[in-house]
Amino acid sequence: MILKETLREVVRAQKEELAESEYGTEREECGKIDLNVPFAIVVSGIRRCGKSTLLRQVMKKTKNFYYFNFEDPRATGFEVTDFQKLDEIFKEEYKETDYYFFDEIQNLQKWELFVRTMLDKKKHFMITGSNASLLSKELGTRLTGRHLKHELFPFSYQEFLNFTSKKIGADSFGEYLKSGGFPEYLLYCKTEILQELFNDIIMRDIVVRHKLRSPKVIKEMALYLITNVGVEFSYNNLAKTFNLGSTNSAVAFVSYLEDSYLIFTVSKFDYSLKKQMVNPKKVYSIDNGLSSANSISFSSNKGRMLENWVFLDLKRTGKEIFYFKGERECDFLVREKNKITAAIQVCYELNEENKERELSGLVEALEKFNLTEGAILTYNQEDELKVSGKTVFVKPAWRWAGTR
Repeated sequence: MILKETLREVVRAQKEELAESEYGTEREECGKIDLNVPFAIVVSGIRRCGKSTLLRQVMKKTKNFYYFNFEDPRATGFEVTDFQKLDEIFKEEYKETDYYFFDEIQNLQKWELFVRTMLDKKKHFMITGSNASLLSKELGTRLTGRHLKHELFPFSYQEFLNFTSKKIGADSFGEYLKSGGFPEYLLYCKTEILQELFNDIIMRDIVVRHKLRSPKVIKEMALYLITNVGVEFSYNNLAKTFNLGSTNSAVAFVSYLEDSYLIFTVSKFDYSLKKQMVNPKKVYSIDNGLSSANSISFSSNKGRMLENWVFLDLKRTGKEIFYFKGERECDFLVREKNKITAAIQVCYELNEENKERELSGLVEALEKFNLTEGAILTYNQEDELKVSGKTVFVKPAWRWAGTR
């Protein structure tokens, strides 16, 4: 519970700070958000990726609105019963409106009760949060069918170009592969920013939230996973490697890392859902810059950096992604409406030594799913090959991203 006058002071302070804040580089997601629908717009993503900036950019296009940041330390003690006070203060401090913007709401229990009630009164909401699981739990109860979800990532390559005023091409793409897309890091170029972000996520979003006794173990596991992108892992092996005592602990730790958006896991494709669940998975990091800043070994592996970026670019589309493994391997399969629609291999540089391996894995996937063409994405090579009746397009990854 929080006193009404204390809450009023917080609202006024946040309103003043909002008026002085910058709008930044417009995010691609901004153009996809329509508030004039009978659904709550929910934006989730890793800390510091730009959710608050996106919120401000949408607010800029909205004539009148109410705004509150729930992660403000001055609002400590806010409970779901305080929403009535907050709504009264909004009407007194702002011009009356139907539009509500709530930032970092995930730590407030039962927030969905207020949102659902106000949606029934034809109000409009845009909400951000940094924890996938906490948001999904609430959205899956009282807001089922009443919300539209958006996931926000660090800058895409195009957003990176807009932010840095660089031109599209191999040189700028090479810079982007190393730096990643966290706005603050690109602005100040200080490795400590990404190191502190990593530590902050481990402690605030995982250790404190889940009351873990050993921060050291979860941090070591996180570092291992974000620097071994594209590598298969099993929960059994993770449990043994980090002396967790049980596979269930490994499953839980990986889920905590996924919920915080530090990592994503990709399943081996199988028509059997049960086999998909028990087969080894592959892991990818939220951002190349974040992985590089926290590990020397990752920054030296250009192939892994390229593969991680291709995964992230596919992930942005919202389509289902798998890896393929038969006699040979193919890095990515894309599934849409229960049908595999694309097979993609990633190779930093295609040469005579690796050509047979890369082509055979891709062609096997194409034959398996009756696809006529596939792609090998490289750093800066372009070619077209005919193999076993299939067409294989060799493309620079940065050019592929701009044409699909």
